[in-house]
Amino acid sequence: MADAARELALSFIKGVLAQRIMMSDLVAATQAPPEVMARAQRLANATLRNLGPADAALKPYIKKAPPAPVRDVLRLATVELLALGEAAHGVVSEAVSLTRQVSPRATGMANAVLRRVAEEGQAAFDAAPPTRMANWLRGRLGAAYGNAVVAQIEAAHGAGAPLDLSAKGDPAALAEAVGGTLLPGGSVRIQGPAQVSALPGFEEGAFWVQDAAAAIPAKLLAPQPGKRVLDLCAAPGGKTLQLAAAGADVTALDLSERRLKRVEENLARTGLTAKLVAADALTWMPEEAFDAILLDAPCSATGTIRRHPDLPHVKDGKGLKELFALQAQMLERAMGWLKPGGRLVYCVCSLLPEEGEKQVEGHELIRPEADWIEESWRAGNGLRLRPDFWPDRGGMDGFYMAVLRKP
Repeated sequence: MADAARELALSFIKGVLAQRIMMSDLVAATQAPPEVMARAQRLANATLRNLGPADAALKPYIKKAPPAPVRDVLRLATVELLALGEAAHGVVSEAVSLTRQVSPRATGMANAVLRRVAEEGQAAFDAAPPTRMANWLRGRLGAAYGNAVVAQIEAAHGAGAPLDLSAKGDPAALAEAVGGTLLPGGSVRIQGPAQVSALPGFEEGAFWVQDAAAAIPAKLLAPQPGKRVLDLCAAPGGKTLQLAAAGADVTALDLSERRLKRVEENLARTGLTAKLVAADALTWMPEEAFDAILLDAPCSATGTIRRHPDLPHVKDGKGLKELFALQAQMLERAMGWLKPGGRLVYCVCSLLPEEGEKQVEGHELIRPEADWIEESWRAGNGLRLRPDFWPDRGGMDGFYMAVLRKP
């Protein structure tokens, strides 16, 4: 009998690859003990991240392509063996049990192949190029950045992402308390597995989880205490918390009432306050103008694949033009809600220039200045962040961001 976490991981892999369902949706629809769920997600994400190297390690020992369910078992076990360093005896035994559930006739093959992989497969796994992005995305990024940069981005995706925290108070004190590293810009990074709720200061609301790149837009906005600030498309709320911690009078607007519940929970845990509004930004109108606005626009999320390796398997590039049009419409409406001379930070967790640089053309941009901004990040008067930046520190999510001024 296979253990519950591996069984669940296999169902997640199948859901992503065969049914094209996002991992977050699969997790939301699944009941499991927290420790089983956490391990299943780790195994599934590691497998999706390493499909290319796993297939390279398996190839010499498979004469005929197995059915997809068996192939997924072999990939999961190969990643456990060669990427996660699990003991061969337990991994092979569990994989045979899983194979028996999906294709009993293939158990002998699975056993023989995985024993060979455990003994001889590491070199092929290590030498294989990182998992390739889907063609719909790879082609677009190749045209934007060149194939050499695309290869670097794929390597960053394969490496995964560490845990980043934003501090409510002193980030240096938080780094010391949780055993993390203080990054330029003030985020705290923890390498290796960590249970967030068990970290010192969690219950007291001393921090929240937020990628270092995702924390930069609110820092660029630099809201002043007491000023009226709108966080547009606010959920899951990291930027709302940053703005509130700076002392701003924050309104957090999001289309999803369910996602705003998470913002509400984090505000309660951290003791911060913001006005939450569930509404459609295309029809909502504020009662009065804002001093500053942060627009984290709906986007392709192609900058977050290092955290969400399921994304390129589920999405196929359809609907991008409609997304570009929505971003332009939201930016135009948001600029209309600013006081004259007010500032707006536009940002997207996307690698596509159509969602970033091209959206702010024709607007007055303020060049961001800070001692932690690296020159390699600059794209005109905006910032273009990529997953392959900070390779020695563990990378960062891909983002575009720019500070706009209303005349």
